[in-house]
Amino acid sequence: MAFRLSRRKNFAGHGQQLWPAFALLAAVVMLPAAGVFWFMNQAMQNEQLAMHQRLSDLYQSQIQVAAERIQNAWVRQSEIIAETIRRHPAAESFGLLVTGGHVDSVLLYRSGELTYPESSAFPVLSAELQTPNWLEARKLEFAKNNPGAAAEAYAGIARQSSRTQETALAWMADARCLNKAGKPPRAIDVLVHTLGESRYRDIQDMQGRSIQLNATLFALQLMKGPGHPLFRQTAASLAKQLSDYQSTSIPSSQRRFLMEQLHSTWPDSFSQFPTYAAEEVAAGFSRIFPNQLSTGRIQPTGTKDLWAYTPTDRSYIALFNQSRLLSFMSSAMGAPKPADGIRLVPTPPGARSTGVQSGKIGDLFPSWELALYLDGTDPFQSAARQRTALYVWMGILMAGGILVLSILLVAYLQRQMRLTRLKNDLIATVSHELKTPLASMRLLVDTLRNGHSHDSQLVHEYLEMIARENARLSSLIEGFLTFSRMERNKAKFEREIVQAKEVVEAAVGALGNRLRSPDCKFSLDMAPAMPPILGDRDALTTVFVNLLDNALKYTGEHKEIQIRGFAENGSLCFEVRDNGIGFPRSAAKKIFDRFYQVDHSLSRQTGGCGLGLSIVQFIVSAHNGSVSAKGEPGQGSTFTVQLPAGG
Repeated sequence: MAFRLSRRKNFAGHGQQLWPAFALLAAVVMLPAAGVFWFMNQAMQNEQLAMHQRLSDLYQSQIQVAAERIQNAWVRQSEIIAETIRRHPAAESFGLLVTGGHVDSVLLYRSGELTYPESSAFPVLSAELQTPNWLEARKLEFAKNNPGAAAEAYAGIARQSSRTQETALAWMADARCLNKAGKPPRAIDVLVHTLGESRYRDIQDMQGRSIQLNATLFALQLMKGPGHPLFRQTAASLAKQLSDYQSTSIPSSQRRFLMEQLHSTWPDSFSQFPTYAAEEVAAGFSRIFPNQLSTGRIQPTGTKDLWAYTPTDRSYIALFNQSRLLSFMSSAMGAPKPADGIRLVPTPPGARSTGVQSGKIGDLFPSWELALYLDGTDPFQSAARQRTALYVWMGILMAGGILVLSILLVAYLQRQMRLTRLKNDLIATVSHELKTPLASMRLLVDTLRNGHSHDSQLVHEYLEMIARENARLSSLIEGFLTFSRMERNKAKFEREIVQAKEVVEAAVGALGNRLRSPDCKFSLDMAPAMPPILGDRDALTTVFVNLLDNALKYTGEHKEIQIRGFAENGSLCFEVRDNGIGFPRSAAKKIFDRFYQVDHSLSRQTGGCGLGLSIVQFIVSAHNGSVSAKGEPGQGSTFTVQLPAGG
């Protein structure tokens, strides 16, 4: 126990001396690692900022190019609108611009006056309609409620009149009275055939409305649906005229009215009116003070998703649905396309953009923006990620290198510490182990020198004790010398053919007196014809001497020791068994370590410093063999040495 306590104190002293070195080592490791990671973090941030700047420059240039394309396309579009209005009448210009897809609707002006859709006109009664014939016919129709006579009177006016407008009005009145008189077929004939003549094509009533187109609608209403043989032909003719802005000159209000009435009479006709929605939008917008609009830019109209553009000369107000503007802008940006992986989306005012970047389109589209989106993988971001990954791996490798070097340094320091402890332990053990036999011999010699013993038998016993202590001292010194050679790797072995039995018997002979004592039962069981061993005779003898000495030390008063030798699989096996104190399984691997002792109190009684088994392992390993131990506390132990057979 004294030896174990002294070792603990020694270790504590080493720990107290070495902790500043470990603290310094930790600082040496942590400071460069922290510096590496700090520089790596700064490098990644700088790389991200640089990449973000490059992306911003590229994206902004793409947005500027696209905005210029949109504005240039809008200038060309406004030139087309202006040229169309300059070269064609108002109604025809309206039809061409709407059907051509240039606008969703348009209001046309001349000298500040709205020309299409024109303002509603009030009825004007001309002097010709106040003639006695017209007054008499109206009296028959309304006052006397005689539609038949009124029809004859209106027909007479039509036949006698030399003015086309009056004739057309008289035939319309005749058809009206025929219908009242219960003669719809005759009324249809007048409306379709008589008023359908080409000479009435451009004739208008007192409100500027086309008489012929009103007559056609009246005829369709009298036909009462597609069942009439003339219905589809008549309806198709009316639809064609209403969609013809070039040949048919009628007020926009009449055109809208006829379109609505024709749709209610013949629902299938509505698809033939591509300008109806434009007519409705223009008529509705003309009533909300369009003169308040500013010029030279796209601006909201106050109606949801409806935008207006007015040139500086205020010759027109072009109206656009928001969807048409978005389509126009996308088409303007379509050729040439932006860079691969980039998608530009026009964004109206108030819309929330989720693009990576956005920019203004220009003065023509105030508050409109172009939002930039990325499709797929951004090559610049990929490059940034690759650089970042490179920095991370460089940092990891550098930190790993520092860690590996630190581990190697720690391992080196630990090895030096272990060697230092071993040296200190060796010095302490040698001092202690040499002190005991030397003190005993000195005491015995002093006793003999002082002449205190005159009995020859007692003198003989003292001399025997001195001899045993001297042998013990020689054995300790030999063990220490062997250990020293082991540590310096300078142990030299003479190789020769050695008989296994001779080696074992030499070891038994070295310990003969102790093995033949009355309290020891020793047996040797060697298989016959065992192959020889190629090795050092003295070193191999030392192996078995140490094993037998270990068995003698750690057995009780009644010792049972056995050596068994046999050949197996080309190797020679030797088992040394005893009935001693044994050892736990946890000590099986440590038992061959230098200075390791299972029971230190017993070691103090029997002598020894824990080097015997380590010497055994060293010699056996040098002979390309192996040694192992098995034991149970209180059940003894078995040491097995396995050596290769020699030639």
